[in-house]
Amino acid sequence: MTSLTTHPAPSRPPQESPGAADRPLPRTTPRRSATVRAKNRFVLLCILPAVVLFLVFMVVPTVNVFRMSLFTWSGFSPDMTFVGLDNFVTLAGDTQFVRAFQNTVLLLVVVTIVTISLGLVLAAVMTRESIRGKAVFRFVFYIPNILSIVVIAAIFSAIYDQENGLVNGTLQALSLEGLQQVWLGDQKLVVYSIGIAMVWQSVGYYMVMYMSSMSAVPESLYEASALDGAGPVRQFFDITLPLIWQNIRTTLTFFIMSAVNLSFVLVTAMTEGGPDGSSEVLLSYMYKQAYTNSSYGYGMSIGVVIFAFSFLVSLLVSRATKREPLQF
Repeated sequence: MTSLTTHPAPSRPPQESPGAADRPLPRTTPRRSATVRAKNRFVLLCILPAVVLFLVFMVVPTVNVFRMSLFTWSGFSPDMTFVGLDNFVTLAGDTQFVRAFQNTVLLLVVVTIVTISLGLVLAAVMTRESIRGKAVFRFVFYIPNILSIVVIAAIFSAIYDQENGLVNGTLQALSLEGLQQVWLGDQKLVVYSIGIAMVWQSVGYYMVMYMSSMSAVPESLYEASALDGAGPVRQFFDITLPLIWQNIRTTLTFFIMSAVNLSFVLVTAMTEGGPDGSSEVLLSYMYKQAYTNSSYGYGMSIGVVIFAFSFLVSLLVSRATKREPLQF
């Protein structure tokens, strides 16, 4: 028997309607085109002031800092001498600069760890525990953040006063006179004394920031973990921290950058870099060189180092804390 093989019918190209080839393509009407241009002009006008301000007060001064670091200039004389990288070579052998750099790194590391950790713990206690008067505690902790830095410097200068200060007075009342110190006059203690003031000023702000993130975590997650036997500490590390990690990461970078400026204001107001330069930080040393010692070019070279250091620290922190965000 002969088998019959059937072949599928060849597909036909779709039939075009009559006159489709002659039909013109749709075009944007003049009225619609004018509307789009008007919207683009409006958006441009809205962002133009911000762009101009950014260029004038951020880009131009930053470029000028890099340019002036290559010159020797007193800041007042019209004579400027190009010295290339000589200012940076001098910085490498400047022991006072090295000391200021060490103090800056020490404050950034210690104050950042203490402030962020304390802010997280306080936020967890205020959010998860039943405490009377939470609003009052939140207000008390947040007060230092709304005070002027100069006011905070005056408060801690009085607290650390050798004769009538709160710290030495409390030690004397407890019969611990042997622990009394010249807190702002001891070269080994002055940096840590300033660090305590920085923590007190900042911790309330970050506590409130973390409280807002923790309040958004669903209560059902804590209830389910409690049924599995998880206590408050385990819930904090296994649920709270992972779910608010993006907020921690953002605030960590922000605090490191703001701590550089905060340390400068507190050092200038409390110790002026003393005793014997033991509390000097990078910004205060730059300010003295540029505006007190009439070494503007040398001061700007310190500014370049601060800029590069801040950028590098931000990059390292961003890379080290990067992880996949968790959804809930």
